[in-house]
Amino acid sequence: MHIQTHVMSGWCLGNYAKLTPRERFCCMLAASWADLDGLGILAGPEFYWEYHHKLCHNLPFGLLLSVGLMLFSGRRWRAFFVYLGLFHLHLVMDSYGSGADWGIYYLWPFSNWYVENPRAWEFYSWQNFLAGFLLLVWVLWIAVRDGRTPLEIIMPSLDKQLVQWLRQRFRWKPS
Repeated sequence: MHIQTHVMSGWCLGNYAKLTPRERFCCMLAASWADLDGLGILAGPEFYWEYHHKLCHNLPFGLLLSVGLMLFSGRRWRAFFVYLGLFHLHLVMDSYGSGADWGIYYLWPFSNWYVENPRAWEFYSWQNFLAGFLLLVWVLWIAVRDGRTPLEIIMPSLDKQLVQWLRQRFRWKPS
């Protein structure tokens, strides 16, 4: 599935876990950083095809990622489980939205056992575009309703400007 779709899924769901802006930012990382193994393309196509969905799409990486992000969070154990859940959501989304022949090596490096989804759709499919579009609508809805965007922690000034513009555009009056 597309990285921006993973990022939006993390931020949208982080809004429902009653987290701080920093923790919502960590939710975006938890939902997307499994795709760090996609940088293997820089080592060549053979490396990419061998290790994407292997190096970072596994339980040990998910646990390390969740523990690392937990250290930047206030309510650490609550945040840990949210981050671990978002990591697993990434795996489910990839299981469906990465195309055929992409297994998830969940227990790697301890085992080469993997799960393949026979119902997976192609990477550039209408299903992936629809998922991305629906998440974008959800992001915009949260922005208008709650007055924040995924930019809230990294670009607070632009975040406020976007919220103001969206609220004017949709004639939203906060209650």
